[in-house]
Amino acid sequence: MPEAKTKPTKVSVTQFIASVPDERRRAEARALLKVFKAATGKRPRMWGPSIVGYGSYHYKYESGHEGDCFLAGFSPRKAAMTVYIVSGFKEFGPLLKKLGKHKKSVSCLYIPRLSDVDLKVLEVMIRRSVAAVKKRPTTLSSA
Repeated sequence: MPEAKTKPTKVSVTQFIASVPDERRRAEARALLKVFKAATGKRPRMWGPSIVGYGSYHYKYESGHEGDCFLAGFSPRKAAMTVYIVSGFKEFGPLLKKLGKHKKSVSCLYIPRLSDVDLKVLEVMIRRSVAAVKKRPTTLSSA
């Protein structure tokens, strides 16, 4: 099995955020530090070169592939702030409607401008996602 690329590092979260080239994106990252701290109760840690992650959980697929991942996280990308909602969005229909301007994929929210979303709604989504992931069985179906 190949080694996971997204794993905890010793890089300073503060230094990483300070290195983000865009001033607005840096300010948004600092704001998200507070939102994620309130939602998770965890301290941030760098996962890979560009993801600020909170907490961790272990997973194992029936195929034998296993690893560790953050419970929730974000990455200040150039085009949009990427927020990782690890549980996915199946249970978040009403909250997504209240959130504000965003796009989504399987477990990522793409937020072009943080000022366009309701941070209290985002905090609730993060909190619920973390609770859902903590309830998951360690061994997951690959289907």
